[in-house]
Amino acid sequence: MRFSRLGVFVFLTISVVFTTNCSYYNRILSRKNLVDGSIAYRERKFQEAEELFRKAAGRDPEGATVEGRAAQLFLARTLHSRYIGNRDDKPKAEEAIAEYNKALTVDKNDQSSYKAIASLYENLQRPDDWQKWVTERANRTDILPQHRAEALTSLAARQNTCANEVTDTEKTKKTVQKDGKDVYQFVKPENTDDLARLKTCVDTGNQLISQAVALEPELVKNAKNLNPKTMTDEQLKTDGDPLKVFESVRSYNASLKIQAMRLAEMEGRIPDRDRLKTEADQAKAQFTELSEINRNIQAEIDARRAAAVAVAANANTNGGKPAANN
Repeated sequence: MRFSRLGVFVFLTISVVFTTNCSYYNRILSRKNLVDGSIAYRERKFQEAEELFRKAAGRDPEGATVEGRAAQLFLARTLHSRYIGNRDDKPKAEEAIAEYNKALTVDKNDQSSYKAIASLYENLQRPDDWQKWVTERANRTDILPQHRAEALTSLAARQNTCANEVTDTEKTKKTVQKDGKDVYQFVKPENTDDLARLKTCVDTGNQLISQAVALEPELVKNAKNLNPKTMTDEQLKTDGDPLKVFESVRSYNASLKIQAMRLAEMEGRIPDRDRLKTEADQAKAQFTELSEINRNIQAEIDARRAAAVAVAANANTNGGKPAANN
């Protein structure tokens, strides 16, 4: 049987693809695996999704291509989901951690993978690994400042909880009358070990949150000058992310100063207590200011989304044409 010219051309083209451009062909196959795997994932067919993402990731284990990097991340998320569905399947969690780490090797600022690993360590009830992981993140100087600040705040939050467990009890938080009003008075815990723990948590927490505060970029310091209505969609996203991080930083900065104030009162250091109260009030005001800015940014984002939905709905109603002006 004779080959047509078209048949020969197709044959030669396929030969070239297979022999001289295998990487291109592999990328095509990986894209198909990614699409099919995503569909399976959405349908909660996690085993099928895992198999498809493994195939795609296996073609580019170093994550040198967009497809390879996506496959690593999708595989990690699928393994993570399978573990969440069955907490006894700890090997899935370990595999997920390994895949998330691969993604972080390619993109050190991949905050979602960092957070996923931290979450898995918590779910696995491995506090030492969580502490080490978050501390390493907090100490990295080669990542974006807001990512370091977020890790420092996570560590500081644990210390704030530790301090609050001692100061916010019936035995240490007394209600007394002052100038005709009910106010709280903080007294030392009966157990000296609790007082020692409180001191450690307050000191460590304030040191950590001070490091986070020191990372505030000019964007955050001058946030009150932002006008969400004049910002582009991209600015709302890129500026909004660090603003949210430092809103949390400022919140814990105020909380830990309050814990230090309580400790000072317990120890009878009244001048320190009064100074710390002033600092805590200032920190709370700074947090409130940034929180209001973030609410305004989110309100603008929501308004633009609603407007876009309305335009799309209007276009559909009019057969894809803009509504006529009256």
